[in-house]
Amino acid sequence: MGGMSTKASRKLRKNPTDAERRLWREIRRRQIAGVKFRRQQPIGPFIVDFVCLERRVIIEVDGGQHAEQVRDDEDRARWLEDRGYRVLRFWNNDVLANTEAVAQVVFDEVKKHV
Repeated sequence: MGGMSTKASRKLRKNPTDAERRLWREIRRRQIAGVKFRRQQPIGPFIVDFVCLERRVIIEVDGGQHAEQVRDDEDRARWLEDRGYRVLRFWNNDVLANTEAVAQVVFDEVKKHV
């Protein structure tokens, strides 16, 4: 995955998955710990689903995965963690079935980084 442009991140923001849309509504509404999250934010060569730049917490929402994508995701998470980010990864199904519980995990993580 090469460098992603602002144009690419803008396109992703306009086409969120149902799970991303639901989680975004929840974290935006809660104003979790008074911090701001951004959607589809470019960071280095990647575009992350959600990030709180202030607390350096990233949220990734994933659908079904193949082994190759899992490896790519692990490399991506390692790259981001090496730069001081904490990466939280949730499955689409978990976000859709347990939106409030997922938002609570995010809230708890954000509070750790006050």
